[in-house]
Amino acid sequence: MDQTGEQSIPTDAVEVQSKPSKSALGVKIFIGAAFLIIVALLLGGAYLLFGALKPEAPMNAPEEIIRIGLSLDTVKIQRWSEERDRMIRKAEELGATVTVFSAENDSNLQTSQIQNLISQNVDVLIVVAHDAATIGPVLTEAQQAGIKVINYDRLTTNSTPDLYLSFDSEKVGEYAAQYVIDAVSAEHEVPNIAYVGGSPTDNNAYLVQNGANRILNPLIQEQKINLVYNEFTQDWNPSAAYSSIKRFLEEGGTIHGAVVANDGMAYGVIQALNEQGLAGKVPVSGQDGELQALQRIVQGTQTVSLWKPGSLLADKAINDAVLLAKDIAPETNTTVNNGTIEVPSYLFDPVPVTAQNLQETIIASGTYTAQQLGLSEQTTNPQ
Repeated sequence: MDQTGEQSIPTDAVEVQSKPSKSALGVKIFIGAAFLIIVALLLGGAYLLFGALKPEAPMNAPEEIIRIGLSLDTVKIQRWSEERDRMIRKAEELGATVTVFSAENDSNLQTSQIQNLISQNVDVLIVVAHDAATIGPVLTEAQQAGIKVINYDRLTTNSTPDLYLSFDSEKVGEYAAQYVIDAVSAEHEVPNIAYVGGSPTDNNAYLVQNGANRILNPLIQEQKINLVYNEFTQDWNPSAAYSSIKRFLEEGGTIHGAVVANDGMAYGVIQALNEQGLAGKVPVSGQDGELQALQRIVQGTQTVSLWKPGSLLADKAINDAVLLAKDIAPETNTTVNNGTIEVPSYLFDPVPVTAQNLQETIIASGTYTAQQLGLSEQTTNPQ
């Protein structure tokens, strides 16, 4: 004890108390490390949780694939199957997809098919309408769902399409009528002309007729021609065209020239003329540049086909669909009134193809070879 009577504490005892034992130190290190691990796990979990909830996409995320719906009236006419296939290939090149439906001349079915495409959340709808008027409401339904609508080749009414792509159908009619009139034999002082129009449900049929009338009506008024037949043909049906002209001829009608609105119906008309020994003697027009029509031009039974290179229209449709999906306005060169709005439009010019220019049009473009057309080497490569 010290002088105060209190017990003294040895210095070495203080040192012992100030230094923990090895076992105690190990426990503290373990607890501290465990604490740090738990904190790290909690922070990491929070980062993963809240990071996953962040709306921003990763910097290197690929663009969403653009989905295009293609609603066709029919694929029974050659051009439509060719242009469908072209559009599918073009979309693949651009990283887009195309879902195709064909209504086969059934308005109700086409409406149902478009509703199907709406339910699939396509970005853009390309439509070749069977009935220009009745399809309008379902196109409005598509637009209300945020889908852009392109009228392809055929303009719809009772609707507000975002874009109309076609060839100039009025020029088709003008060229067709002029080439037929020019080819009518001079022996007919006032020739009898038949006009065989397209489907009354297709707005294009009226546009083609308007163009033909610009040529025909003044000649009718001047009594330089007689318009002895002037009818539309349901669904552009070749068999219906054949039956109508066959009946007209069998009932004593006379035709010196036939302005026909497409190549399929031209085939029907030429069949009816052939049964009367008139094929090749009566000039006949058509449109679309179908292979069989071009072969008939070589054979001399069809005078002209208004060629509308489908590759131009199909490629532009897909390019423009991709632009519209990205809210970019595509290039247009006119507007066309559909009775509701002035529709932003791009119209290509048709190309009249005759026996005289097959080489520089069809063959030079690579569309068909001379052999496919039935031309001899001597004909295509004159010495």
